[in-house]
Amino acid sequence: MLHTGDVSHLSKPEEFDAVEQIVKSSAAKEVFYVPGEHDVLNDVGKDFLERYGKGSVGGGWRSFDKKGVHFIGLVNVMNLKAGGLGTIGKEQLEWMEKDVKHLKSSTPIVVFAHIPLWSVYPEWGWGTEDSAQALGYLKKFGSVTVLNGHIHQVMQKVEGNVTFHTAASTAFPQPSPGKADSPGPMKVPADQLRSVLGITDVSSVRGRHALAVIDSTLV
Repeated sequence: MLHTGDVSHLSKPEEFDAVEQIVKSSAAKEVFYVPGEHDVLNDVGKDFLERYGKGSVGGGWRSFDKKGVHFIGLVNVMNLKAGGLGTIGKEQLEWMEKDVKHLKSSTPIVVFAHIPLWSVYPEWGWGTEDSAQALGYLKKFGSVTVLNGHIHQVMQKVEGNVTFHTAASTAFPQPSPGKADSPGPMKVPADQLRSVLGITDVSSVRGRHALAVIDSTLV
């Protein structure tokens, strides 16, 4: 399981405790996390990293390989200002460049981070200011899938060898870009709420070029 951040709402220990119990009840054998801005409110992510940062480096970024796919978890929420764009930063970019340098161009790549790595709606801070540099390191690869959260809705984009997907949230549905005065949780009738919440499944199928990404609501 990949968690693209905002494990908590206010970075409170009891919220992290609740999440751990929920995840334990799932069928996931392994869970890999990157923080959202709500996870680093109180202590610049110290509690988050102590709980969920095992195996990560630097400020919580990581990479690993599973069944021939190379996964890269990026952190782009540190020092985030209200309405501001996400930032990866020099240290993490240098790490990423070294991380992928030795990989064959045929290796499928999956990148996951909290704030989108494409400019969904910069006016609301829905983008990452140095994402172009990060994606530049992935130009040689034939199949790159980028997974993000933050905007709490399903959106997709294909740009060259990169397919971008943002996922629905399991709480707090957000308005479509520009469809409200500002981002923020929408009020949804109770009987419709589960239709705007959900999770995303990603499958790697040998012999096919792209990764199969399936979004499903909680209904």
